[in-house]
Amino acid sequence: MGVVLLVMGLWKRFVRATVPTLVDLPGGSWAVGGALGMITVLGAIGALRCAAGPPGRTRLARGLRATGTAVCCAAAFGPFFYLLSGLPGKNCHSESCAYIPGTGSAFLGYVISAVLVGWFLYRWISARADEEAARERERMRRLRKKGKGKSRAGRQR
Repeated sequence: MGVVLLVMGLWKRFVRATVPTLVDLPGGSWAVGGALGMITVLGAIGALRCAAGPPGRTRLARGLRATGTAVCCAAAFGPFFYLLSGLPGKNCHSESCAYIPGTGSAFLGYVISAVLVGWFLYRWISARADEEAARERERMRRLRKKGKGKSRAGRQR
């Protein structure tokens, strides 16, 4: 439990030290939130692709795939926890828990960009999958016309 509290405390201190610098970058807190939202969506897609890939046969391939999945999951969840740690604590009244100007708008920009980019990529990927399914149906229809498809007569030849 002590190690968990130490890691959480160090993370909170790191975030509190770096968020003001990050929010003051050109473009402001909205741009930072938007960039972190895109990192989250791309990390989630990468994690899903790495986890659902073909199983590796060697230990090295399995290890590389597991490492890739872990890095993508960190990219998916890291920005969310980074911005969440920058928000003020609910029951903490010390200086270290004070509101950092720009974190609220960065968090809002993060949510908006993650939703919009995620929706756009979902629509794009599903449209490509529908197009591929339509091509496959057309191919099977043409094969059945020739008697070479999945029909019973085609399988007996």
